Amino acid sequence: MLVVLQAILLSLIGCSILFYAAAAIAIYCFFTARRQPCTTTPQPVSVLVPVCGVDEGARENWESFCAQEHEAYEVLFGVMCSDDPSVPILKEVVAQFPHRAKLFCGLPPLGINHQISNLIHLLAAAQHDIVVLADSDICVGSTYLRHVTAPLADPSIGVVTCGYLDQQPSSLGAALAALGRGVEFIPSVLIARYLDHGLRFALGPTIATRRSVLAAIGGLQALLQRIGSDYHIGSRAAIAGYRVELSTYLLQNDCGSESIWNVVRRELRWARTIRLNRGPQYYGLGITYGTVYSLLLLLISAGQVWTLLLCLGTLTVRFAQALLTIHRLHCPALFQWLWVLPLRDLTSFLIWLSGAFGHRVYWRGRYLNVGAQGALMESAPLPWAVSERQAESKMSFWR
Repeated sequence: MLVVLQAILLSLIGCSILFYAAAAIAIYCFFTARRQPCTTTPQPVSVLVPVCGVDEGARENWESFCAQEHEAYEVLFGVMCSDDPSVPILKEVVAQFPHRAKLFCGLPPLGINHQISNLIHLLAAAQHDIVVLADSDICVGSTYLRHVTAPLADPSIGVVTCGYLDQQPSSLGAALAALGRGVEFIPSVLIARYLDHGLRFALGPTIATRRSVLAAIGGLQALLQRIGSDYHIGSRAAIAGYRVELSTYLLQNDCGSESIWNVVRRELRWARTIRLNRGPQYYGLGITYGTVYSLLLLLISAGQVWTLLLCLGTLTVRFAQALLTIHRLHCPALFQWLWVLPLRDLTSFLIWLSGAFGHRVYWRGRYLNVGAQGALMESAPLPWAVSERQAESKMSFWR
């Protein structure tokens, strides 16, 4: 039995080392050949930003959308609840950019997915054909719109999306999130892009597209009762015959002093969303945790020399991949957090295991059950979670 377990772990470690090597190559090739925006005349753009609560650096994030080097664009902020703590700040931002930004408050929910409901209202008010669906917790540079909308000049490209991470984490929780997105998630996206002969999903923080593309995939209304709307928009666009383009533009997401528990809970939601949307493909992620498997092999083999050498070799390959990734992403502040990488890998492994079971997720103060294809159903919070949610609401108000 021990020999069989060792053989299984050896196979998994071998696959993981290949994955680390492929991830390093993918990152190097993609971010070395940085593509410049095309020189065609920029088209008018409507930026749609659904807002719920006040995230870290919220005002700076929202102001960054309104300070673009783009000739013609508008920024529409949407809030469902008129008493949301974000409203006073958004009113000040709109007053600061009166000819650029608009605020829509009290938007009634149209379905269980409040983010999509919010976007449907904003899309109806938008003036332009090209639209950018953007999360409210990202900060962008002045050339953001120019970069993410330029590929849409090619009619075969229907969706443009971007990677994101906290480029300067200031706490352990933020560092875990940043390493997960930068060293683990973005390389995985690039590998999936290669294996699928093109990207077949989008990433939520930014989705640039055209109204005609949204119409071709059934409109945003088709996603009102589903989670993972970014996945569905990209997937449906690819099925409709459009290309989904991953931009080399990297978004900044300030995680502030986020706790490890909040990181784990959010990533567990992502894990279950991926499993229930992509099905068996989810379990393929199990070959990416070589550092964890090498430590398990070391333990069950009672520290034999060959297992110790294999463990050190696996860790060396993993750290080399992380170093190259951080360098190519131009996030030097992450180098000081590399000591967290083994903890990051263990956390990712445990989240992957937990994500393989269950349907319940926590999303912006709500508990939801997720079914096949990401179908959403309301779920009552567990008794111990009610006070926790109330505490978070107060924290969000004062932050």
